[in-house]
Amino acid sequence: QVQLVESGGGLVQPGGSLRLSCAASGSIFRLNVMGWYRQGTGKQRELVAGINSGGNTNYADSVKGRFTISRDNVMNTVYLQMNSLKPEDTAVYYCNVIDFRAQAYWGQGTQVTVSE
Repeated sequence: QVQLVESGGGLVQPGGSLRLSCAASGSIFRLNVMGWYRQGTGKQRELVAGINSGGNTNYADSVKGRFTISRDNVMNTVYLQMNSLKPEDTAVYYCNVIDFRAQAYWGQGTQVTVSE
């Protein structure tokens, strides 16, 4: 079993920055895709950003140019640097990883609130 521990959420003013981290531990097989999703109140969960084992990335249009995803394959950790945050970025952010056996795992979620 794989456990994902997220950190870095919190309250920030519009225009501010936060960095989320998600560390995988346990019975880790080779991790393929690592990513971040978010779910705002009353909204569906949506993909924010993803990065595969080759370092290729993809982003939601709403965060392009503001958010950067990266990973540390030695530490089995994925990061999300969030800059120029907007109130509409307020959501619970979830880490997701998929290994090369196509097993998917989710983190418990971390709250990000962007408000004055």
